Amino acid sequence: MAKLNYTFKNPKLLELALTQSGADAEHNNERLEFIGDRVLGLSVAVLLYEMFPNEHEGELARRHAVLVSTETLAQVAHSLEIDKHVRHGHMTAGRSQHMYADAMEAVLGAIFLDGGFEAARKLIVDNWHELAAADIKAPKDAKTALQELVQKSDSGALPLYEYLEPTGASHKPVFNVRVSAMGHTANGSGASKKAASIAAAEELLKILAI
Repeated sequence: MAKLNYTFKNPKLLELALTQSGADAEHNNERLEFIGDRVLGLSVAVLLYEMFPNEHEGELARRHAVLVSTETLAQVAHSLEIDKHVRHGHMTAGRSQHMYADAMEAVLGAIFLDGGFEAARKLIVDNWHELAAADIKAPKDAKTALQELVQKSDSGALPLYEYLEPTGASHKPVFNVRVSAMGHTANGSGASKKAASIAAAEELLKILAI
């Protein structure tokens, strides 16, 4: 794990961070992922606050959502070669990106516990700064983009979001949302209702773009 540019005082923390629940139901990275998610969120928020001093909260929030997304986390996991070291059980191809993203967060949580906030923040700044700088203009979130598209094309109508039954373990539910607009529907899932609705909006945008 040379690309991490961090040496663990307690290597067992790194081993745990790379162990998915499918590989070990009891000793896995879920608790470290919980910590890493918070460390990443705060570090990216401060990074954006410093990088874009003239932007309003909404613009910063849209940038933040992209930088802490599953896609970005998986991208960084690949660049640091974390994906090559994850221990996992049976897994469908569609879940691999989520697994690598979870492992990335867990590694950040492990570094925080092993070396403190500054050690974790340094890794985040080193690997997220370029990603943050790549977008000169703050992106629109998927729900906003979908709403604008629908209002423009469907006589001012709004997308309809339906919250479905959560799935997964009770301590870590997966929220599910269905969105309907312009005669089409799409589903999305996420760790929160907000994340699930954004995922659903992203899927519907793909359908409407065809």
